Amino acid sequence: MKKVLSLLALTGILVLGTVQYSTAQDSIDTTANTEMAADTVEETSPAAAEETPATPEETTEEAEEVGFHTAIKTKFIEGGPAFMGIVLLVLILGLALCIERIIYLNLATTNTERLLEKIEHALNNGGIEAAKEVCKNTPGPVASIFYQGLDRSEEGIEIVEKSIISYGSVQMGLLEKGVSWISLFIALAPMLGFMGTVIGMIEAFDAIEAAGDISPSLVAGGIKVALLTTVFGLITAIILQIFYNYIVSKVDNLVNSMEDASISLVDLLVKSEITKK
Repeated sequence: MKKVLSLLALTGILVLGTVQYSTAQDSIDTTANTEMAADTVEETSPAAAEETPATPEETTEEAEEVGFHTAIKTKFIEGGPAFMGIVLLVLILGLALCIERIIYLNLATTNTERLLEKIEHALNNGGIEAAKEVCKNTPGPVASIFYQGLDRSEEGIEIVEKSIISYGSVQMGLLEKGVSWISLFIALAPMLGFMGTVIGMIEAFDAIEAAGDISPSLVAGGIKVALLTTVFGLITAIILQIFYNYIVSKVDNLVNSMEDASISLVDLLVKSEITKK
């Protein structure tokens, strides 16, 4: 056993010495090569700096370094500040409304199954007042509808159903608040873009008429500037349309949840025999 350990130790020492020697040799060679390369660069760098022109690849790399925001800003300025500014304002207002609606709808989302369990437990233990207290402490339109139904539970099940339907319509209106403005901005953005395009084309033809000759550069430049407003208008409409569809889907889900939960609440009141026949 001792011989084996001695052989392993000796082998390790030899391997370590060989590695260190190789590393040191490589370091010496690398240093020598670096010094020779530095001397060569010092001798040839002035001439190379004067004689070496920029290659097309280097020019392309420098062009790619231009940021995305800089390119957008350049196209925005080329499109004209008048209509491009209006389209940008439409985008900002539309996004503000979309963000506000998304936050409101997410806060309005309630776990209806959990809420019904709490109300059932409160009805069995504390009666209507305990159930109303649960609804007060729970945010969201579903809890508000439940509170209105429970508040009129002593007047009969028909009055409870009418109260739930009436207040449900009110809550539905609050959920859909501002959605019509988003749809207006979706329709308005491409219209403004097309208007800017038409006006830009008119200005391009006016320039051609003033020059008395059709110059390809003049026509191409005018058409490019005119079409930029259409592009930004379409981009704005696409962005707002995505948010609009999400908001409409969220509202539909909340409305379905409110209707199902309201039916469950009426069944629960009938089952508990609290309302008058």
